[in-house]
Amino acid sequence: MSEIIKTTEIAKKYIMGSETIHALKTVSITINKGEYVAFMGPSGSGKSTLMNLIGCLDTPSSGQYVLNNQDVSDLTENELAEIRNKEIGFVFQTFNLLPRASSLENVALPLVYAGYSKEDREAKAYAVLEGVGLGERAYHKPNELSGGQRQRVAIARALVNDPSIILADEPTGNLDSKTSYSIMGLFEKLHAEGNTIVMVTHEDDISRYAHRIVRLRDGIVESDEKNKEIITAEFNL
Repeated sequence: MSEIIKTTEIAKKYIMGSETIHALKTVSITINKGEYVAFMGPSGSGKSTLMNLIGCLDTPSSGQYVLNNQDVSDLTENELAEIRNKEIGFVFQTFNLLPRASSLENVALPLVYAGYSKEDREAKAYAVLEGVGLGERAYHKPNELSGGQRQRVAIARALVNDPSIILADEPTGNLDSKTSYSIMGLFEKLHAEGNTIVMVTHEDDISRYAHRIVRLRDGIVESDEKNKEIITAEFNL
């Protein structure tokens, strides 16, 4: 299997006045194309810092990060932004949708930066919305959608650029358990279609949908194991 994410002793420290905070102490991890991995850990364990580094939202203080055969450890802000738009689809706990834009416009947004024509953007965005069961909600604004539908719009937006990896940060954090189950079913469907998924969660039951669980504590990897008790979920439209 081909490596898509490879970190070699990456670390991240922040200087706060006279104090140095080691958010990540040295993490070496490899994720292959098509894997479904959960980063688990309590608050302050380093899981969000690791996700920010893997998502090219931040650069490591030391160590090396290779994403899809490209060393991204020392890129400029603009270069990182380009990599993010091309390689990574983000799904956030708070959905991060534009409130005045329709579902279709929200999903098409990454394609604006990628240089697609308006016609091509709309066609591609609509096709992806159909894939997550929201074709009939294409012209609805976020406040006309349920929480689960908003998260599906956010997932469609993450998929629209055919990214190398989907990064999901607490994707069910704002959803009730029935809706969470459906969203996890959607991630399962996406994984079965060949997508690489990296999810950050502090919830044990949510992590068990992933096929591999990496547990962090105090800025280091405490364990990295295949999940022997994978929970499966149905994606209900």
